[in-house]
Amino acid sequence: MVKLRLHAAYLAALLTLASACQDSSVAPDVPERQPFERTEEREPCDNYDPLRQPLFGDLHIHSGFSYDASVFGVTGTPADTYRFARGGQMQLPGADPDETRTVRLGRPLDFAAVTDHAEFLGEVRLCTASGSAAFDHPQCDQLRGSAGFLTWGASLVSAPPMRLELCEDAGADCFGAALSPWGETQAAAEEAYDRSAACEFTSFVGYEHTAQTAAGGLFSMHRNVIFRNANVPRVPASYFETAAESAAPAEVGSQLWAALDADCTEADFGCEALTIPHNPNGSGGLLFLDPANAEDARQRRRYDALVEMIQVKGGSECRFDRLAGRGAFTTDELCAFEQMPTARTLALGGEPTPIDEYPRRALVRSVLIDGLALGQTLGVNPFQFGLIGSTDTHNATAGDVDEASWPGAGGRIDASGARRLTTVQSNNPGGLTGVWAEENSRDAVFSALRRREAWATSGPRIAVRLFAGEELDPASCERGDAVAHGYDVGVPMGAELGDASRARLLVMAMADPGAPSRPGTDLQAVQIIKGWVDETGATHERVFDVAGDLNNGASVNPESCEPVGAGHRTLCAVFDDPDFDPDAPAFYYARVLENPTCRWSTYDCLASGVSPFDPNCAETAAGGPFANCCRNESNHPSISPTIRERAWTSPIWFVPPSG
Repeated sequence: MVKLRLHAAYLAALLTLASACQDSSVAPDVPERQPFERTEEREPCDNYDPLRQPLFGDLHIHSGFSYDASVFGVTGTPADTYRFARGGQMQLPGADPDETRTVRLGRPLDFAAVTDHAEFLGEVRLCTASGSAAFDHPQCDQLRGSAGFLTWGASLVSAPPMRLELCEDAGADCFGAALSPWGETQAAAEEAYDRSAACEFTSFVGYEHTAQTAAGGLFSMHRNVIFRNANVPRVPASYFETAAESAAPAEVGSQLWAALDADCTEADFGCEALTIPHNPNGSGGLLFLDPANAEDARQRRRYDALVEMIQVKGGSECRFDRLAGRGAFTTDELCAFEQMPTARTLALGGEPTPIDEYPRRALVRSVLIDGLALGQTLGVNPFQFGLIGSTDTHNATAGDVDEASWPGAGGRIDASGARRLTTVQSNNPGGLTGVWAEENSRDAVFSALRRREAWATSGPRIAVRLFAGEELDPASCERGDAVAHGYDVGVPMGAELGDASRARLLVMAMADPGAPSRPGTDLQAVQIIKGWVDETGATHERVFDVAGDLNNGASVNPESCEPVGAGHRTLCAVFDDPDFDPDAPAFYYARVLENPTCRWSTYDCLASGVSPFDPNCAETAAGGPFANCCRNESNHPSISPTIRERAWTSPIWFVPPSG
């Protein structure tokens, strides 16, 4: 019932505010349309909107089937995960072996995908199923004793990656053992999927392809694989199989896509998949190497429809070091937001990577800009992806992004405030994916993801639209049919704007309405980020402030974290690019910012009796487990007591006829 009330609040606001959505009674000639193909049997949804509705979900979730969740005491199954996503409780391990914690989402999700690692899927089952052929193997003891996190992970970074010894020494069939958990994952998704006309929840079958390399560091080239419907391969293609002959970073993506072609897309049984690179900030730039040729670029474009903008291990949009006073390939100071200290995945501590050494293609904005230049050379842009957010929780707690009550994301390793602040303070609760879809069904949501009419949030359920078109009405924000008008004369986020004499954009944002127990935060400002390639081939970026006020004076009460100062419930703007060049390839995306709120670490610090706002914080913390509470703008490149939560739309690309 809570979920239905929240949707009603959204729809009421979207219909009554010109800056959010259109009332169909204002434009009765808008044709009914069903732009997505139905590939499954199910009841039509009662709640169907041809102008599309906002839905929120999480497409990166690990259950206890993943080795790096099981090793830290997480036992939640995919079925448990989907129940949690729909509003059920979850039991989590505590900091001590005999402790447990109970958590529940404040608001159910609309959709979710469990994405356990394909790697070690069978091994985890063999090591956790008493009486299995490998149960007593020393490597299984490592998993049950938490040492397996590093020792098991080390096998992934050999070249090529090698399965564990237990798969041979114990005479165990690790590949065959994966069939059972993979079948249970599919069954859990089917059980959770609401095929009735109510369409309350959509589940997707998925997994993570966990490619790693230790060349020059420990870099991730991970992708989540999301399947459109229940037609999926017999077993997920893991890194062990796809890289059996070569672990060259340049081949990781094409190896996975070739496996998906063979086992899914070209197998003629109704299977369809997309892949989502995640944690570019931990990839060392290796996720986005230049394609070998135009066909390689087309294959990437076919599968990598989206990229993860934010998750538990930090934001990947861009990077700015406040202490150095400069950014990596940017002057955008708002890029100092939820940064992983190093450019390596598993570095939970250590000194931040110097800003001048940060890899360019570990940053989504830079990759998008480089894609424009590659598009001119290859004839196809290999990096034309939409933007999403997810959690990457390893607690099986889908969509658990509330800063005020975040329980961590790694089982025992961050099960208390003291542990979170000493081991993973640079982490954050992660984000959510928003889509504009006609209904909450697999085909509708998957189609929205495929066409990139999706956006990322750092946690709040901010709804945002973006349209571009040279014929957009400059007074679109005052129109009652703004959304229909945007679709009629323009293109939405994720699409291409063809031959045009100007780039005019319409952006409309609505603040998170909040939950009954916690109101949503006001919006502060909306920006348009542009990237382009000039006539010399040089790449550029620029940030435009288009609505609201970044200096509105909003803050928080340092004792209670209650917001101080007002912002906006809705923001709308029509923006004309003053520097538009009809011959220069470009992209535009919107970034929506909330008023300041307390970071999760601030809530943990205040609960411990240490205030990050106290000028004498260091003396109060006295070098104990809460010393990190005292990190702020004056002594850390990115961590602050408060944050400005945000949303990012997928870009709209301007592609000149000759580009």
